[in-house]
Formats: sequence, C-alpha cells, structure tokens
Amino acid sequence: MSAKISRKDFLKFAGVAVAGGVIAACQPAVRAAPTMAHTALPQAQGDDMDAMHEAGVKKFVELIGKDSKFWSNPLKFKMDGDVKVFEVIAQDIEWEVAEGQTVQAMAYNGSVPGPEIRVTEGDKVRVILTNEMEQSTAIHFHGLLIPNAMDGVPFITQPVVKKGETFTYEFTVRNPGTHMYHSHHNAAEQVTKGLLGAFIIEPKDKTLEPAYDSDYVMILNDSGVGFTINGKSFPYTQPILAKVGERIRIRYMNEGVQIHPMHTHGFPMTVFSRDGWAQTPFQCDTLMVGPGERWDVIVTPDSAGIWAFHCHVLTHAESAHGMFGMVTAIVVS
Repeated sequence: MSAKISRKDFLKFAGVAVAGGVIAACQPAVRAAPTMAHTALPQAQGDDMDAMHEAGVKKFVELIGKDSKFWSNPLKFKMDGDVKVFEVIAQDIEWEVAEGQTVQAMAYNGSVPGPEIRVTEGDKVRVILTNEMEQSTAIHFHGLLIPNAMDGVPFITQPVVKKGETFTYEFTVRNPGTHMYHSHHNAAEQVTKGLLGAFIIEPKDKTLEPAYDSDYVMILNDSGVGFTINGKSFPYTQPILAKVGERIRIRYMNEGVQIHPMHTHGFPMTVFSRDGWAQTPFQCDTLMVGPGERWDVIVTPDSAGIWAFHCHVLTHAESAHGMFGMVTAIVVS
C-alpha cells in the first residue's frame, strides 16, 4: 500500500480541488444514502437535492482512514511443516453496509468480503472450512488450477458441508494471478450475501508482471448486500490515496450478478491481465467487469486532486438523493 495521507492533508488540498469548499466544512451527513437504487424514494429537487449530494461527500471525507480493513484484511495462516494452513468459518451475520443500513449476510470469519488469502506460486495450501451457518455450503476456488476433488462443487466433487461440519481442501497453487474463493452451493444467495473473498497468488518471478507501487483489491457486489465495493456503500467506502506518478495496481473482482463498467476520472487504466492470464496491454477509462471476471490494471495519476471513481451504470452510483453504492475516489497529492 502507498503511504497514508492524513485527513488533515486531504482537506488541505481538497478545498482547492472542489469548488466552493464543498467538502472542506466536513460536517456529518444529513442522511445515509441507500445501497440500492432510489426509485422508491420521493424525488428530491433544487436545494434539497444539492444538500443531500453535499452531505454524502462530506461524510465520505469525514470517514477517511476510519475503516482499516476496507483495503487490507489478510487471513493469517499457520505452518504445518511446509503447508500454509488457513482456517475459514462460514457464519450467518448482520452486516452494516452503511450507517443504519444493516443486512442479513453470510460471511467468512465475520466480514464481507471474507479475508484475503495471499500466497506465492508453488505454495502448498490447506484451507479448513467450518460451517456455522444454518445452510449447508462449500468453497470453490474460482480460477485456481487444482485437483478435481478440491474444486468445491457439492454432489459433483464433494458432499455438502452441513452446519457444525468441517471440510479440508488441500492443494499446491500453480497459476499466479488474481483469483477468488466463494460458495458454490445456493450461490446466487450465498455469494451475493457475502460468502466470497480474494485469493491472490503472487508469481515467483516478479518480472512477469508490470512493476507497481501499491496494490488494491476491489470486490464488486450488487444483489444480496446491495451495490457495494468491498462490502460497503458510498459514503462508507474508502478512497485510494496516492501521489503523482505512483503506479497503482487495482485488482477488480465481480462477485455479483450484474455487469459493472468501472470508470476512472482524470487518467486511464492500463489493463494487463484478465482472470489471472496476461493480456496484451491496452488503455481505457471504462472497463466492463462481468460476473466472475477479474481484471488487473495499472493507474498512474499525473495530476493532483480528488478524482471520482465509480461504476458507470448510473443507477448503481447516483440519484437525486446523492451518490451511493459503487462510488469511491482516487485522491492524489
């Protein structure tokens, strides 16, 4: 990750970047925006609409740095000989996507998304799943090249893991890249409600990937927990904090059921990998991320300021009641 920028430093140049000092006042939001589209709410107009938009941005600034796990929530492992052992617990929980907006969720180790598993190509890995949920479940390692018996599809490669049971997955990781782990049982409910997480395999040979200074995982979701980035809805998302010239790696993962075209303001993305496989690099500012896909990009900002960053299906990001859902920012100093 890049060096932390304090909220004070953010505000110091935010007042210059945003006309009229909209976020410099940094007062609490009047109300939190819903995670889903606002079609059921009465339409706001004029000053009321402006006030709600402004309040959401102020709240976003107020919360900078206050969610330490938003960009980094690694799952610790224990060593058993030469095997890295990860323990994963599936649980029914209540999850707060935004202040006052709690949903019934399903989670690994109490968080949505689940904690990140990060290993190195060639590592021997053991994942022990314990199910504390009412529903049966299983884990599929999406994108990994592993033995068939470890693929995690109930009644095809394994029995279901019922409440109170455990199941152990063990394999050697072969293909480096950005991958995922998630349920493959009643998946339309279990995955979209939170049984999902990043599974990152670092390459042994770092020269096979572009160089970068900071590394961000962005998990997109939509139905079960609403339109969210890393389990949160704007203004409760966190920004990417960077410096001019910093090479930012962003790993997109879509665990929802809809397509999300992710759009950067101010500078393009250089796309170099899809689903963990190297691609001929190309540039864009709007990248279509379909369900199940993973895309890796490099963003190199060349201008300071606060740059919006959001899904460009606008009903996933903004309404008369303000920005919500799949919105964050890249803050460049």
